[in-house]
Amino acid sequence: FQLQASGGGLVQPGGSLRLSCAASGFSFDNYAIGWFRQAPGKGREGVSCISSSGGRNFYSASVKGRFTVSRENAKDTVYLQMNSLKPEDTATYYCARFFGSHPIAGLWATPSQYDSWGQGTLVTVSS
Repeated sequence: FQLQASGGGLVQPGGSLRLSCAASGFSFDNYAIGWFRQAPGKGREGVSCISSSGGRNFYSASVKGRFTVSRENAKDTVYLQMNSLKPEDTATYYCARFFGSHPIAGLWATPSQYDSWGQGTLVTVSS
């Protein structure tokens, strides 16, 4: 099974991008999906997570209010809408499968709680 993130690119500060995460090879609607990012020289940071049904979401403090996670189980796809982008949002963004259907506060941002890390997509916020 695999997850593939796409939709990254170069955007000016204040701009928007929508990332997609396409899944294959497993029962997508049984798993929560998380978004992480990694900037050059930094560790992997949890950005957001969405439950299997889409009914519960988590966000990091750094993106809350600017990013929105959603999913279309009929298309085996999760989205990350990123608005009001800042230079500090520059990173490679990854999606991954959580070990379960419902993310847990305090655990959702822990990389070891996920598997199936696909290739990331680079987001560069610069003028």
